[in-house]
Amino acid sequence: MMGLISAMQGFCVIGIIILIGYIAARFHIGGPTAQMVLNRFSYFVSTPCLMFAILSKEHLSDVFKPSIGVAILCATITGALFLILNATIFHLKPADTTIGMLDSMYMNANNIGLPIATYILGNPAAVTPIVLIQQVLFTPAALTSLDLSSRGKVSVKAIVSQPLHQPILIGVLIGIVTSAVSDAAGWFVVPSYIYDPINIVGNSAVPLILMAFGMSLHGSKPLDGGTSRTATITAALLKNAVMPAVAFTLAYAMGFRGHELYSCVILAALPTAQNVYNYAARYDAGTTLARDGILLSTLSSPVFIFVIAALLG
Repeated sequence: MMGLISAMQGFCVIGIIILIGYIAARFHIGGPTAQMVLNRFSYFVSTPCLMFAILSKEHLSDVFKPSIGVAILCATITGALFLILNATIFHLKPADTTIGMLDSMYMNANNIGLPIATYILGNPAAVTPIVLIQQVLFTPAALTSLDLSSRGKVSVKAIVSQPLHQPILIGVLIGIVTSAVSDAAGWFVVPSYIYDPINIVGNSAVPLILMAFGMSLHGSKPLDGGTSRTATITAALLKNAVMPAVAFTLAYAMGFRGHELYSCVILAALPTAQNVYNYAARYDAGTTLARDGILLSTLSSPVFIFVIAALLG
């Protein structure tokens, strides 16, 4: 019970930071471009630094473990379900479809995942595989899709080279290489006077994203609008209810039991990450769908996590 209470405190922390962003927008602090500036700085600077800081000090054996297969499969299946529903029911535009798919599969592994992994699972590193697969696999594919939607027809060369222009992925890859070199050397190869400033800047990523998200709520009417509202609610249900069920089925079939099974299901119940709104704002596409999906998923996620803890914990 104390672990659940501590995890809910993590949700409280997130809500307060979002509220700070909302209040800042309410009183016009930072001017009309504040939200855009926070989003761009987080996308191009803070988040790549955060990914490097986290992954460079992780042992690769802790990242590439069997549970990563469950995370990849359950997210892929859930995202595919949204695509099927969109093709048959919602008929969203290509960019909105990409954002809706991310709403249904992209897990908040940092600012919510970390406290839940720490206080419920007892292992903060449990979220590292999720961070990795989302940044290495899902993010490049989604951003390439958004790039194609915003620019129209793009050459094969542009598609292939697209991941090289994504600062978050670059941060992830440099972090993995640094970890591998450090493991081979037997000591952390980055001097503290270089690592520390990168880590400090990286720690600003989560609050910047959360405050920008809070700013986006000012003057908006969540879940206001026809097909988008139905698609948003569906994406949130896929994320918070269907994905944990899929994770349980896959993990059980793969032979996971006890704490490993519990970890896979709890992590699958994480709400949609604020990064989705960051990506939507970066391309000015599907921002309403992203904002409302994150809000609904974040508000309902604690309920599903409590249920899973009661059934499996």
